[in-house]
Amino acid sequence: MRTVYVIGIGAGNPEFVTVQAIKALNQVDVFFLMDKGEAKQDLVLLRKEICERYIEDHSYRIVETVDPVRDPDIADYKTRVEAWHQQRSLIYEELIGGELEENQCGAFLVWGDPSLYDSTLRIIDTVKARRQIRFNLLVIPGITSIQALAASHRISLNGLGESVTITTGRQLSLGLTSVEDTAVVMLDGQCSFKAMIGTDLNIYWGAYLGMENEVLLSGSLDELADEIEAIRAQHRSRNGWIMDTYLLTKKG
Repeated sequence: MRTVYVIGIGAGNPEFVTVQAIKALNQVDVFFLMDKGEAKQDLVLLRKEICERYIEDHSYRIVETVDPVRDPDIADYKTRVEAWHQQRSLIYEELIGGELEENQCGAFLVWGDPSLYDSTLRIIDTVKARRQIRFNLLVIPGITSIQALAASHRISLNGLGESVTITTGRQLSLGLTSVEDTAVVMLDGQCSFKAMIGTDLNIYWGAYLGMENEVLLSGSLDELADEIEAIRAQHRSRNGWIMDTYLLTKKG
């Protein structure tokens, strides 16, 4: 039977790849890479670098395919994403069924960890539910941008006996009006932290975490919000893409 790995490769630094992930990489015959366009070629190149660095037998193949674009004409966010997932699931099904022999192993390399704000597992579940092809699924965890952010800032995620909320910029903009303990915000393309100005918060912000061009800022949100927004825009324009994460916490 075919085997499909979903391997978390960490938040950008090839040295974030775990020993378990390296062992899995060395079992793979075909790697499936989703091409998100020229602006994000760095993300494809990093995946290829990880393969070259850690795989001993270079007889593996890499199959690249174009990632479909979310339909901007679908106004509702969840409906738009579900339609995009459906498109992706058909591509995944074609890749697994067409590129793998019955006894071969394929893999999708996931930035960060497959369980946290990544669609790969949901899409593969859709493929399995259609029952057109049979395969075993194995998941390897990875170091998230949240862990990388805390390590780079040399901080603990939670206060003593306190909780941590993990959310997205979209959810923050929809009305998270207070931060009781600590909130970690991912996938914020709109600088939604600006809605929290005046609520007496500190921010720990990081972009390109673990990479050579890592950028870090920390301090009062009120004082740093405009600077972070400007630096974020500058780096996104220069590199064509940006991945950033931040932590919000009450002062003191």
